[in-house]
Amino acid sequence: MWTELKAPSLAEMEAMAHEVFERLPAEFRGLCEGVILRVDDFPTEEVLDEMDCESEFDLLGLFQGVGLPQQSLGDVARLPNMVWLYRRPILDYWAEHDESLGHIVRHVLIHEIGHHFGLSDDDMAAIEAQAE
Repeated sequence: MWTELKAPSLAEMEAMAHEVFERLPAEFRGLCEGVILRVDDFPTEEVLDEMDCESEFDLLGLFQGVGLPQQSLGDVARLPNMVWLYRRPILDYWAEHDESLGHIVRHVLIHEIGHHFGLSDDDMAAIEAQAE
């Protein structure tokens, strides 16, 4: 019965994201060293403004940092690279589409990590296919 089911909490969604990450291809995960994965309900107002979002539900995830193609050995110390997943927009998307929640989390996670690598949409689709 659906009467006992609830949407995952922040902690549950973060655990799901880490489980999904562990199932990604090993060579892909290996290049993610130092990337921090976080889940929050919504992006900050600053992020929404920076991304020109009309609604707090417009953004499912975000990569913040310097991608591998832009890094160099002479870089000064900087904040760690982070991948953000936004729980409420993901849940809203899930409610409106015929996809499993795990599939959506995997798709957003691969897409945002793909920004870290500077990957194309085709590259990210291939990684997602390997992860299924």
